[in-house]
Amino acid sequence: MKYFVITDSTDTQVGLRLAGIEGVVVRDAEAAGKAIREASADPEIGVLLITEGLAALCEELIAPMKLTAHRPLVVEIPDRHSLGRASDSITRYIRGAIGVKL
Repeated sequence: MKYFVITDSTDTQVGLRLAGIEGVVVRDAEAAGKAIREASADPEIGVLLITEGLAALCEELIAPMKLTAHRPLVVEIPDRHSLGRASDSITRYIRGAIGVKL
């Protein structure tokens, strides 16, 4: 089982790549939709990470996957450009998800 990230931020993609998670950087809803469909068709990808902004653009594609798909598990992640979050929100998100204090 592999993780895969779809993001609109090169910084997010590079950071996750350093952790061993491959992914793509897309800039619009059409490219994001294509990347989501390709990732969901790959039987090796078990967890699909997608940044909040792209998830909002592709809500009609992602919502059914969250409710009915067995694979991949779709997880929306914040990035450094997310609005309405505290400056340490990514750190708190990781701490809550995996229990590691950074």
